[in-house]
Amino acid sequence: MKFIIFGSEGFIGTHFKNYIEGNNLGEIVKYDMKRDAALDVREKIEIEGDFTENDIIINLAAVHTTPGHPDYEYFETNILGAENICEFAEQHGIKTIVFTSSIAPYGASEQIKKESTLPTPNTPYGISKLVAENIHKTWQARESNKRKLLILRPGVVFGKGENGNFTRLYKALAKGVFFYPGRTDTIKGCVYVKDLVDMTYRILNGFSAGVQLYNFTYYPEYTIKDIVQCIARTTDLSEARIKFNGKVLMILASIIGAIGGKHLGIHPDRIKKLMISTNVSGEKLSNIVDGKYKYGFEGGINDWFIDCNNEGLF
Repeated sequence: MKFIIFGSEGFIGTHFKNYIEGNNLGEIVKYDMKRDAALDVREKIEIEGDFTENDIIINLAAVHTTPGHPDYEYFETNILGAENICEFAEQHGIKTIVFTSSIAPYGASEQIKKESTLPTPNTPYGISKLVAENIHKTWQARESNKRKLLILRPGVVFGKGENGNFTRLYKALAKGVFFYPGRTDTIKGCVYVKDLVDMTYRILNGFSAGVQLYNFTYYPEYTIKDIVQCIARTTDLSEARIKFNGKVLMILASIIGAIGGKHLGIHPDRIKKLMISTNVSGEKLSNIVDGKYKYGFEGGINDWFIDCNNEGLF
């Protein structure tokens, strides 16, 4: 069996490779512009070798940092990439695709989002991901009784190599400069990357055809305070207790951003994201294993910290 991983050199792609290799699940075909600029999903995909209907495509290729790109880049990469990957599957008779989407198609709001919630994306990234989901669904529907499509909508994914929200949070705590932006009860749906990979493979083995859609977040959901307390407890750091006024913070971020702070990651839109809940329910996913993940939230925090310390990253 072959696993064709588009976006193989990214954060989640690296963990998929480690999981497949560690469990001797099959051969890995790596496709990523980080390996070779010619491996661009925006162009027709041509890979040497033979493929069978038992092979599995894992589509992780995307422009995803937001804010951070012109609008057209989200549409160009995420939509054209979906079309070309599905065309590659069509040409080679591959029957299984895993598509990593996002919670962005739900749109930003405090209301809880389940898989049955009507998507109302309000960003170019969210729109592009919803369109890409439908491109994959169209591919599956052409042979609905033979093809299987697993769509993942992950919340905040943390783990070694993430270099994003959780890494910045830990480093701020370690330096004693973290403060709660506006509130402490902001819900941040999250999942450990190794649980995401493990659960993906387990779900794939649980159905033979059709479309499965899952929010990939722990259930019940965790607040920013829960996350901070867990990181502090697990890594023996002092817990943050300062809360900064949200309106004042937005004004300061706008001023700093206007004079060049965006280059340092100080962006009003990013600050605003910190103060809005990603209230995405992982109940459906949790019910598969009765909430018993390989790591779970606190176990994931601990394993992430060990991995990073072993690599000299923390």
